[in-house]
Amino acid sequence: MSRRKLYHRLFLTFLGWFAAIVLFFPIFWMFLTSFKTEAEAVSVPPQLFFQPTLENYASIQDRSNYFAFALNSIIISVVSTLIALVLAVPAAYAMAFFPTKRTRSTLLWMLSTKMLPSVGVLVPIYLLFRNSGLLDTHIGLILIYTLINLPIVVWMIYTFFKDVPKEILEADRMDGATVKQEFFHVLLPLALPGIASTGLLSIILSWNEAFWSLNLTTTNAAPLTAFIASFSSPQGLFWAQLSAASSLAIAPILIFGWLSQRQLVRGLTFGAVK
Repeated sequence: MSRRKLYHRLFLTFLGWFAAIVLFFPIFWMFLTSFKTEAEAVSVPPQLFFQPTLENYASIQDRSNYFAFALNSIIISVVSTLIALVLAVPAAYAMAFFPTKRTRSTLLWMLSTKMLPSVGVLVPIYLLFRNSGLLDTHIGLILIYTLINLPIVVWMIYTFFKDVPKEILEADRMDGATVKQEFFHVLLPLALPGIASTGLLSIILSWNEAFWSLNLTTTNAAPLTAFIASFSSPQGLFWAQLSAASSLAIAPILIFGWLSQRQLVRGLTFGAVK
């Protein structure tokens, strides 16, 4: 290896570590702050060395039931993702393998809905939910989360389906396979990494969604995003307790993402090399 290539590799390694540290530092500092007292959390200059305490986590559990919020997040994220996949897979299949003149326009229109500010449709959706009895219900949040993630899910699965070599499907048809057999026994197994990664991404997006959970729920179906917001009070922000609540809220999805990172990367790079 030449010296130039070695320096280039060292530079890229350093750049990668630097970017990782910059991105991870806020999470690390939040986690560190959760073990401080309120006085230590707002001290200037910040204290790097202190006596850790678990009083913030204890007060959080005394104040609200964390596990109820976590269960709501799990139910809403998983169910909305499953519904989105059930709707997106056949839609993406039809547009990828049986395109029409308006297929591209339809895809662009679906993606353009993500550019609309959520606050722009808050009032009509709130009134619809109120009149339908969907406010502060699991069904209501599952419905809205499914709809806001569906364009991205359709686009990603459509891309994965387009990356599947058409020769494989043509050979299957020549062997006498029906459309149903082709779909379930050939296409789905080939695109499974992409579909799985899309599902993982949809769960993460649903887990982190805050705008709709804060405006459409109060107690019964409130997920962890509402749990974090409950620690903002008229008396001000209690940074240590807020950090502890945020740490508890993001811990499950961080662990989930870390455990599934291989599948996520594999799916997102599906079809990149042919």
